[in-house]
Amino acid sequence: MALPPPDPQFVLRGTGAEVQTLHFYCGGQEPDYPILFSGSSNGLIHVWNLKTRRVDTILDGHGGKSVYWVEAIYGRDRLLSQGRNQKICLWDLAEGRNTVTDSVFTENVGFCKCSLLKVAQGHWLMAMPGKDLDEPDYGSCPFLLAGYEDGSVILWNLSGGKILSRLACHQEPVMSLDFDSEKTKGVSGSSEEVLTVWSLDEQQNLKVQKTQKLVNAGIADVAIRQDKKILATAGWDHRIRIFGWKKLKPLAILDYHTATVHCVSFSDHSRPSERLLAAGSKDHRISIWSIYNQTSDALHCPLETRKPN
Repeated sequence: MALPPPDPQFVLRGTGAEVQTLHFYCGGQEPDYPILFSGSSNGLIHVWNLKTRRVDTILDGHGGKSVYWVEAIYGRDRLLSQGRNQKICLWDLAEGRNTVTDSVFTENVGFCKCSLLKVAQGHWLMAMPGKDLDEPDYGSCPFLLAGYEDGSVILWNLSGGKILSRLACHQEPVMSLDFDSEKTKGVSGSSEEVLTVWSLDEQQNLKVQKTQKLVNAGIADVAIRQDKKILATAGWDHRIRIFGWKKLKPLAILDYHTATVHCVSFSDHSRPSERLLAAGSKDHRISIWSIYNQTSDALHCPLETRKPN
């Protein structure tokens, strides 16, 4: 008999506000410990020690405005954060420091998140929303995928700001997307009750590959695990949905939160058995899950819900 989905491995409480974004850093060596960064609607960033399951540091640099993107660079010693105060901040977290060393003002006041690409040791490219497109001053120019309010996904060649392909895949604004560069396919969600998988062919054309009908509308976030085996979605209906990435097979519905789930993130543990899934919600809580870490797990999980007491 198939087992029901598990309870959270543990729950982090204490943000005092809606959790808008999450980012793991688990790549350190002993005595380093895995950490989780969370950004909240009150403008604070919490640095969680996943060993003690407590907050190590609270960062305050966005003037009380919602933080909706965080990402670590240079290991755990530098952090980028994006807030509704129209600022992207660079934090120095080395040796116990928690100071903003630089910041960039953005003209965008929406919820479009930045995207970071490491192109060489110590060199990153960052895409951020704006009215004008600045061509990167870097050798071979990469492509960029972006979701738009008209429901389309666009593939850009950043050299000269050229659109290579445009795909109308949603009736409503694209809320989130993720891309699998190995299989050259991606996934996007919107306020509709549809999850869309699309592919990129050799001629750089985007094409809809599959759509998955959902029971309830609203996908706030999507995330493909690093091993490209499962996909997680954050739902407006308070639920986290797990799909097999290969065929978009529904695997499980994790029903713990009592309000909209805003974000999902997979950990970057090097050992598959240690991989975690984190979900942040409007209910101020972060649920931590350990799921599908063995190769046989995905074969036996039912599409059921379970809400812990």
